[in-house]
Amino acid sequence: MLEISQEAFDRLRLIRSGNIGPVSYRQLIKRYGSAARALEAIPSMAARGGRRSFRLAETKKIDLELQAMHHLGASLTFLNDPTYPSLLAELSNAPPALLWKGRLNLLEKPIVAIVGARNASAAACRFAQGLANNLVESGVSIVSGLAKGVDTAAHQGSLKKATIAVIAGGLDVFYPPENERMQTEIARRGLLLAEQPLGTEPRARHFPYRNRIIAGLARGTVVVEAAPRSGSLITARLAAEAGRQVMAVPGSPIDPRSKGCNILIREGATLVQSADDVLELIEHFDERAEQANRHPNAETINDDSDIGEPDQTEFEDMDREPVIDLLSATPVTVDELARQSKFPVAAVQLTLLELELAGRLARHAGARVSLKN
Repeated sequence: MLEISQEAFDRLRLIRSGNIGPVSYRQLIKRYGSAARALEAIPSMAARGGRRSFRLAETKKIDLELQAMHHLGASLTFLNDPTYPSLLAELSNAPPALLWKGRLNLLEKPIVAIVGARNASAAACRFAQGLANNLVESGVSIVSGLAKGVDTAAHQGSLKKATIAVIAGGLDVFYPPENERMQTEIARRGLLLAEQPLGTEPRARHFPYRNRIIAGLARGTVVVEAAPRSGSLITARLAAEAGRQVMAVPGSPIDPRSKGCNILIREGATLVQSADDVLELIEHFDERAEQANRHPNAETINDDSDIGEPDQTEFEDMDREPVIDLLSATPVTVDELARQSKFPVAAVQLTLLELELAGRLARHAGARVSLKN
């Protein structure tokens, strides 16, 4: 079995328990200080949220998962571990843990994402492969999603030196099936990452989660070819929301596969035509980040910075109804709930966390929440 510390075991058990998402995981660890204390507190918190019984993930199930990881040769890195990618950790919904196989040190290089259409043109694939190759020759790691088309071309161009593939399902599931050989080769020569447990077949809901990891890992995202409502544009939007560079390769206005890139450029993405263009844009990324951190008015990246004091009993005896009454199926921001209820943000966050553990709350982009139907 994969050898991990008791705290890491407890963290994995916390992640695998029902109704625990990236935001609630982060809040629980911050509020209780350890996964073990959070696990002890969850049943009573869920009860206050309206759920009479809460089943934590069984320890036997976690043992079996660790055995499967060991058999596959995979490992874990947890949020706040030294090995966890620092740029990804900036996201408020960063994955609590990543399963990985391969060369984890590829995360230490500057990373650029290259994404695009699955049904990409031959010209787009050739460009993506060449761009990826030129970038890795300049000391950059390339990350993409192992999909057909542009993603595959990007991996092909960077496989010999520094390619990172983020899997939508489990590390042991080959998707698309025709990329089985590529996925195996990346695990040997590059790096495979996944948020989902082993054995998870990728579903439609998993791909936006994968896309946020791709965008979160990279200093910038290059879209080579994409339709207007494609997953590639979702990745570009997530990159922009995270304060990263968004770049697009222009295409023919009569080719529908280029429409998404042309829209991105019109809306402010940087037009790029070579590796030099990309390198110039990401060159001063660290300097800008340091300046933002030093600036007294810099915005906080995480929306859970005010979730409460270390005292785990704070606000437990308060009346939650004023907050719950303000919730509906329409998403609303946490700040708005605090303003209208006149409750401290920490008290509102605790109420929302209890509702989420009870399965009654949905979280949305922009720190918005709603009641589940």
